[in-house]
Amino acid sequence: MSQIRITKMFTFETGHALYGYDGKCRNVHGHSYKLSVTVLGTPIADKNNVKYGMVIDFTDLKRIVKNEIVDVFDHATVFNKNTPHVELAHELETRGHKVLLVDYQPTSEMMVIDFAAKIAQQLPDSIALFSLKLQETESSYAEWYADQNK
Repeated sequence: MSQIRITKMFTFETGHALYGYDGKCRNVHGHSYKLSVTVLGTPIADKNNVKYGMVIDFTDLKRIVKNEIVDVFDHATVFNKNTPHVELAHELETRGHKVLLVDYQPTSEMMVIDFAAKIAQQLPDSIALFSLKLQETESSYAEWYADQNK
């Protein structure tokens, strides 16, 4: 049976600041992110299986990405936990804001690496994460491909 790639797209709103950066993005700001998740697998051949003909049920893929990424990052502000932004993060938290402290600079490049690890861990053994595309703006995005990250 053929290997098939399927893709599901997600959107979420996230704020961040890039500590030490020499441009505008050193300031706290936000993006309407678009995340495309592509997985690779063989369609289920068992005609008695309720998911016959599917690589993975889009609902199952949605649940994984929603739990691991969208619900965590949506309407959160992300800071590198090893920067002075930690003081601002704690102040925001005391005021009821959703804050994430990560161990990396929260660029699209580093976020897509983080997302790939989190999603891949949750996929069934018969399904491989093929690629991710994280679009930060209308004209800027980062891509991750499994075959380039072995």
